Amino acid sequence: MYAYTYSQYGGPEVVTKTEIEAPKPGKGEVLVRVHATTVSAGDWRARSLTMPRGMGLAGRLVFGIRGPRKQVLGTDMSGVIEAVGEGVTAWSPGDAVIAYPGAGFGAHAEYIVMPADGKLVAKPANISFDEGAAIPFGATTAYDFLVNKAGIKAGERVLINGASGAVGTAAVQVAKWLGAEVTGVTSGGNAELVRGLGADHVIDYKTRDFTKGGERYDVVIDTVGTAPFKRSRRALRKGGRMVMISGGASDMIFGKLKARLAGMKMISGVASESREVLEVVVRMAAEGKYRPVIDRSYGFDEMQAAHAHVDSGHKVGAVVVRVVEAEAFALAG
Repeated sequence: MYAYTYSQYGGPEVVTKTEIEAPKPGKGEVLVRVHATTVSAGDWRARSLTMPRGMGLAGRLVFGIRGPRKQVLGTDMSGVIEAVGEGVTAWSPGDAVIAYPGAGFGAHAEYIVMPADGKLVAKPANISFDEGAAIPFGATTAYDFLVNKAGIKAGERVLINGASGAVGTAAVQVAKWLGAEVTGVTSGGNAELVRGLGADHVIDYKTRDFTKGGERYDVVIDTVGTAPFKRSRRALRKGGRMVMISGGASDMIFGKLKARLAGMKMISGVASESREVLEVVVRMAAEGKYRPVIDRSYGFDEMQAAHAHVDSGHKVGAVVVRVVEAEAFALAG
């Protein structure tokens, strides 16, 4: 099979199409033919080793000290089960699925093996393979932080910094689903998109600093690491919560203490990669309560171009890579 591999950190050019041996499902596993995957922020960070200030050593410990530990990237995918291993009864060849390899990576390939009871759910018929691949990373991260960690309630005033990225577009929709009053911070060019996702108010960060307007929020969510607590605290009410999905070392390590001393609360850490959360967000998408936003789709031979677009810092929502061509998608449902 063909997969995109990399053996050193760097730009999009380090990712190359390579022929490698196709995996085989073992006991309790399934082999999935990948139809679509994405180039996520997780892929970008692992490939480039671009880390928040002060987190460089931690990045190498996670991804590989001398070189990449996982040589095939790809955090999310959709596809069709090709074969099942011994003891698997819940899945059959031909089943269309949405899967979230997450930190395990491996989806930038024609085939991937997943645990049958892992982060794998049936793809609803009304969700395309492109849309299915665009769901896991952004939606599960947003849902876990907003629902499970922050406990956002109806009527709360919530500000989302980075409202047009994969996590940000999902966070806007999850917050509205929870009944919050949502303010999205993005560039002016993406304002209509963010409003269309349900945001009550939109702030163009190029013309207005949300921390200097006098507005106070119950929750401030930073999805892109550009709103450290030192700034964001000015926009939080007393007792408010700062949700740091992406941030620098100082806030990640000392944020909880800094927030407590200011009479506030810091919520940070790593999103839970669970099948239960994946099931919830896929069901929300099937029911029309959440819409994955796709910036653009690339062919499998355009993987480097997809990485380059993510590197530009201007992607909106998810960047999808089609491993199976469009006409084959139609035949597969």
